[in-house]
Amino acid sequence: MTYLIGLLSVIFLILAIMIVSKSMALSKGIKGEDIDSDVPVDGANNLNAIGFIIFLVLGSIGAAWSFLHARPDFLPVAASEHGVKTDSMFWISMGVITFAFFVTNALLFIFPFIYRYEKGKIATFYPVNHKLELIWTVIPAIVMAVLVFTGWRTWRDITSQAPDNAVVIEVTGHQFGWYVRYAGNDDNKLGNNNYKLIDNTNSVGIDFTDEKSFDDFTANEMHIPKGVPVLLKIKAQDVLHSVYLPYQRVKMDAVPGMPTKFWFLPTISTEEMRYKTGNPDFNYKLNCTEICGSGHFGMSITVFVDEPADYAAWCKQQKPFLTQNPDYLAKVPEKFKAKAQKYIEAPAAEKDSTTATETATAGMASLR
Repeated sequence: MTYLIGLLSVIFLILAIMIVSKSMALSKGIKGEDIDSDVPVDGANNLNAIGFIIFLVLGSIGAAWSFLHARPDFLPVAASEHGVKTDSMFWISMGVITFAFFVTNALLFIFPFIYRYEKGKIATFYPVNHKLELIWTVIPAIVMAVLVFTGWRTWRDITSQAPDNAVVIEVTGHQFGWYVRYAGNDDNKLGNNNYKLIDNTNSVGIDFTDEKSFDDFTANEMHIPKGVPVLLKIKAQDVLHSVYLPYQRVKMDAVPGMPTKFWFLPTISTEEMRYKTGNPDFNYKLNCTEICGSGHFGMSITVFVDEPADYAAWCKQQKPFLTQNPDYLAKVPEKFKAKAQKYIEAPAAEKDSTTATETATAGMASLR
């Protein structure tokens, strides 16, 4: 590789010297020095003109091949409602840019070929042409205005207020993982949290002075329902992180001290995506796309997009944080203790009932 770079450097140096020599010869004419007009044009004139066309053709073929070759590595199929819109907007913009690129560059390379120097040919100069100036100013302005307006409208929809029926999930980034908290099965409202309440058990600082937090539960994976709006409330505990769901086209920074949010509507379940990809082990992932330290590479959790009924069944199986950690009842204000108590007593009653059933079953078996 070193020898190749050295060889190319020598070639470019020789070409640079040739171009400088050619420029110096032409400058004599500009300065009014005598040049023999009968001296024939050297072969480089036609070679350069033909070279422009060859470069245009080979460059176009190379660009097309590069696009087709890299296509499998593009973003995967969009699995959210807004993802389809943003993808559509992206490809429309790329189509406009690609069309303009090829038109302008085709003219840039074809004109030197058509209008290369020939003896006796006299160039025509246009010191000013208002019609041309109007065309190349107004048309790009209109195209850009349309692109900006459609982009703004899509962004407005994405960042609008989440629907009232949205499933509320809190995602908190930390080095190097994610805490996921759900709004529970009773009110779909997240309780408050406070960083001062964080301890070895209460990793997100759930505030039990807020009665809405009594039914909140946490999970090591994320489940979201297909066809139902999902509102992610995003936070960070230490450094800058970034929530990224590539299939759902969700990307939002998690900033310490500055809560952010993003809502979206999933459209393809995990099972459907497994069928589409032909991969029975496929799972969605939530990754961090902000380099946040030595463990950044492994900062991800599994995301399951369930059918609404399956999602509801999964939620019913989850136990509130207060149920799993009854000691935190001591942090509940007296006026809310009766309400909080049911999240501790009900599971205990269910456990006693289950134990009684198992005992009765064992007794009947012994009688037999």
